[in-house]
Amino acid sequence: MTEVQELARLPFPRDPDDVNGIAPTFRALRSKSPVVRVGTSAGDEGWLVTRYGEVKQLLNDPRLGRSHAHPERAARVANAAVLTGPLGKPEEEVATRTRFRRLLSPAFSARRVARLKTGVEELVSQLYDGLESGPNPGNFHEALSFPLPVLVICQLLGVPGEDREEFRRLSAGSTSLDDVEAAKAAWAELNDYMYRLIDVKRKNPAEDVFSDLVAAQEKEGLEDAEIARMASGILFAGHETTVTRLDLGTLLLLTHPEQRAKLQADPRGHIQSAVEEILRMAAPSTQDVLPRYAHEDIQVGDLTIPEGDLVLLAFTATNRDPDIFSDPNYFDITRDSTQHLAFGHGPRFCLGSGLARLELQIVFSTLFERFPNLQLATELDELQFRDNTLTGGLSALHVRW
Repeated sequence: MTEVQELARLPFPRDPDDVNGIAPTFRALRSKSPVVRVGTSAGDEGWLVTRYGEVKQLLNDPRLGRSHAHPERAARVANAAVLTGPLGKPEEEVATRTRFRRLLSPAFSARRVARLKTGVEELVSQLYDGLESGPNPGNFHEALSFPLPVLVICQLLGVPGEDREEFRRLSAGSTSLDDVEAAKAAWAELNDYMYRLIDVKRKNPAEDVFSDLVAAQEKEGLEDAEIARMASGILFAGHETTVTRLDLGTLLLLTHPEQRAKLQADPRGHIQSAVEEILRMAAPSTQDVLPRYAHEDIQVGDLTIPEGDLVLLAFTATNRDPDIFSDPNYFDITRDSTQHLAFGHGPRFCLGSGLARLELQIVFSTLFERFPNLQLATELDELQFRDNTLTGGLSALHVRW
């Protein structure tokens, strides 16, 4: 009788003894093959890619896309409202992505990001004041990690900062893995908000991304639905990922006192490499994968991924690939980590990487100057991860100073 092996299924269990580690199943599967068949939390199947070389190859491959020829039959990575299934039409995907990147690139250019630096520094200082004036111990997640990226991306888009609590609710709801209908409703509500804001910007334009997109509508043939979808995506991606890296970067530094001491002694000299190492090491979710679909048969090593199949690019596992990073599970802020794929690669490189780096560099170059005695206020086994959401991260990070 032929033995049928049960597929490993996402999300993978955490290592309870390593809060900074990736799920051990990623390492176990990577040791077998760079590409393996796995089950998803939605009950479907896909190809998990965990090795650096193969992930980088696929990020450069035009035959891999976000769309699917038969979306109703496409496998899904999870039952959430965003980033879990196909989007768009294969024949339009490249042109659509090229146009979106052309329209949005000026908003995230090095010059535009540099102009934001003073404002971000002021926001960080104000949030530090709020943390310091509050209870000690305090919740670093609530005081800084959550509000900073939301305020920055809202400022860039032209969205009122006072709506940040609403965005927290809708963003968290959209990524929930517990209730797919509630997740879809939250995402629809976020898009409805964006439609209303389009009308506001049409009547009262300002110097922000939303106004730029509205102004470009006629020339570019943009529909309101496209602007709303772009803005929702920017708002979601522009704050969720940075929130988790601020929390997990702080956790990494507080649990590695020798690395924290290096940064504290010379923040200017170490800040850039420290942030890159945080980006490489941060493991917010036990199913931190980027879903894509094969538009044709794709050869990866000795394996052929069939057309239409789901492909799951595991960036956190890739960033711990021992063939690329020596002693990959060791946190070292002096390491050259610039090869990491936290922001993707090539045509799929994240437009907002410069803004995320700016926020992280400002926070981690000043955090221990402002709070030189900062330390965790809870035991490591008391930390709660949001594994019931697609983006993961910590529910809270309590610190004392």
